[in-house]
Amino acid sequence: MFAKNLEDVHRPGVIAVDKEDKVVLIVEVTGYPFDSNREKTREYGILQLIDYLQESKTSIPFGMFVDLEKILVFRWDGSKLSEVILSLNTVDVLSYYEPKFRDKQIFNAYLTGLIEAWIGDLCYRWKLEIPPALNEMAEIGLSQLLEGGLTQP
Repeated sequence: MFAKNLEDVHRPGVIAVDKEDKVVLIVEVTGYPFDSNREKTREYGILQLIDYLQESKTSIPFGMFVDLEKILVFRWDGSKLSEVILSLNTVDVLSYYEPKFRDKQIFNAYLTGLIEAWIGDLCYRWKLEIPPALNEMAEIGLSQLLEGGLTQP
């Protein structure tokens, strides 16, 4: 079966490219209503992330999985996903972009938009001079790759 529309194709939530337009990060996002069994959903989401990285024709150094509780960052060596190299609390990061994050139901599309806003802030500082988790992202080498780049939904 062939997809008739781009909407029919499951794609990563966010793709980030560096200032030379090379993909440096692929993000899989899972929010409400897809989070009923968080462990299974997280496991499936990470497998989906691996599929995206394997299908890529270029080397992409990082993958990220995001759900309503955690932001998990992994290294990709071209064939294998590392163990989690950085784990952040989603609410701690995204409450800068949605102050009521703790108090409202966050649907998948909105969660994706918030992640894109945060990664965009890491790329070109549109909102905060020091975006959340900037130091942690620098320690693993990701913020340096994002600097001056862009996000693509």
